[in-house]
Formats: sequence, C-alpha cells, structure tokens
Amino acid sequence: MGKVINLDDLKGIRHALKLGKRKVVFTNGVFDIIHRGHIEYLSKAKALGDVLIVGVNSDKSVQRIKGDKRPIVSESDRAFIVSNLSPVDYVCLFNEDTPFNLISIVLPDVLVKGADWNVTEIVGKNIVEQEGGKVMTIEFVPDRSTTSIIDRIIERFGSD
Repeated sequence: MGKVINLDDLKGIRHALKLGKRKVVFTNGVFDIIHRGHIEYLSKAKALGDVLIVGVNSDKSVQRIKGDKRPIVSESDRAFIVSNLSPVDYVCLFNEDTPFNLISIVLPDVLVKGADWNVTEIVGKNIVEQEGGKVMTIEFVPDRSTTSIIDRIIERFGSD
C-alpha cells in the first residue's frame, strides 16, 4: 500500500495509529498547481502532530466548487504530488464538496484549515471537538495561491 489510500484503507490505518497513540493531524484542499504556500502550510500542519493525513478534492468536487475550468491538474496527479511532499504521510481523495465524511472516519486529534477560515465555520469542527480533538488555523504565505498563478499566466500569455 502506498501513501495514496482509499477510505477502507484509511479506517484500518487510523485504527492502528490510535492504538499506537500517534497524534493525527488532518487537513484538506484542492492542491491544484502546487506552490510555496502549499508546502509551508503542510509543513506547519505536520508540526502539530505525528502523522499528517490530507484529503484531496476529486476532479468532480473541484469542478462543483471552483467551476468547469478547474482543476488544471488531474486528481490522480494531485494526489500523487501531495503524497510525495515530505510532510505528508497519507492522502485520500474525496468526491463530496466538503471533507465531512472523511473527517468522521479519521477523527483527527488536530483538524487544520487555512486562516482564511473562521474556526466556527470549519467543516467537521463539532465532531472533532466531541472526540477531544482540536481545531486550528494556519496563516497563509501572502500572495501565494493557485488562482494568482493562473491569473499571472493569463495576464502574460492571454486566455486563448
């Protein structure tokens, strides 16, 4: 089994991690066109625990959230790339618009999102806190985003 896992594998891995008393951190995102902000965010998330599990939106999920022109990079490639970043221990794709189902399975010790999220609005907050976990936000690296990269490409080379 590699670092990109399905829900069934995730259940077994999470059970083993609990038995081993490993502190699990969970975050999620699209991770389309990996940039410095992604790397710093994932590094900060990993520093909050022993194991970092990342939920990556499927292509259909991204299209519903961000529109028909996204993602730029396919789900299999995004999952592969994220799984090969040093802070990341496991990646699981999810098809829903939110990672609630995934969070319900992982029941992380720490649930992390970017600081652009209000903690009270983070999906899965209630279930994580009911299980004794924490919900935290991490500051982004300023002026680093996939959208800004796409905008710069369009500005320089046009939208055709």
